[in-house]
Amino acid sequence: MGLITGGYDLEGTSLKGNRLINIILLVTLSYSSAIFEGTELRKKQVEKYVCRRQEPKKRYRRRSTFGVGRAAEKWVNYLEKYSQEVEQFIKLTRNKRRFYQQGMRAATLIRSIS
Repeated sequence: MGLITGGYDLEGTSLKGNRLINIILLVTLSYSSAIFEGTELRKKQVEKYVCRRQEPKKRYRRRSTFGVGRAAEKWVNYLEKYSQEVEQFIKLTRNKRRFYQQGMRAATLIRSIS
């Protein structure tokens, strides 16, 4: 079992030369995209739909800007994949309709950013 570093583990790829440069470039683009998206989500105040809120007594955020950007993509993909099931559930629990509509507006904003 390998050591879990929490990073991209580029050393473990054993890539060299142009292949290493290409993978670093892809990682940089992906990371930058998530940061930009996370920043925009925070500006538009839709972060709460993507990840749990910060607890009042905590000093640090639960998610980094990068984490918010990555989670947004997963959340929107989930909504698209299970949209019919969610809509059926909302029909059964009408008291949740307002929250569902707020979430769908947030999803539209997220899609417009990415």
